[in-house]
Amino acid sequence: MKIFNGIAEFKQEIGQHLGYSDWFTLTQTQVDLFADATGDHQWIHVDPEAAAAGPFGAPIAHGFLTLSLMPVLTEQIWRIDGLKMGINYGCNKIRFPSVVKVGDRVRAGAVLSAVTPTPAGSQISIAVTVEIDGGAKPGCVAEWLLLLVD
Repeated sequence: MKIFNGIAEFKQEIGQHLGYSDWFTLTQTQVDLFADATGDHQWIHVDPEAAAAGPFGAPIAHGFLTLSLMPVLTEQIWRIDGLKMGINYGCNKIRFPSVVKVGDRVRAGAVLSAVTPTPAGSQISIAVTVEIDGGAKPGCVAEWLLLLVD
């Protein structure tokens, strides 16, 4: 994990790859809980028997579940000490190039793209790629925006 002492030090990493998270195994329980939270109970996600006979040969994670793993994965990659707070500001350019199957291992890689001063603090842009162990394409790529206040 890279640890930075304030936003000024973090800003020096613009354009740099910050590292990778540990591998995280996606379970059916997590998919089912996400389906319950969002109301998306499509069979491809929550019916393992039907999904095994479907186009991917197994149940798959919701794309938004894969996206929602970014905080837990990226907290293993970098940290900025001395902040008052950091909040999610949104995402740009979200894509799901490959499905993530239940049982797949995923990890995130992160590149700091920009740090932009704002009246409220600093808006940062992180290019996050959620890789699938052994996969040819990532499960998710997104430009993640955060507002950091020091």
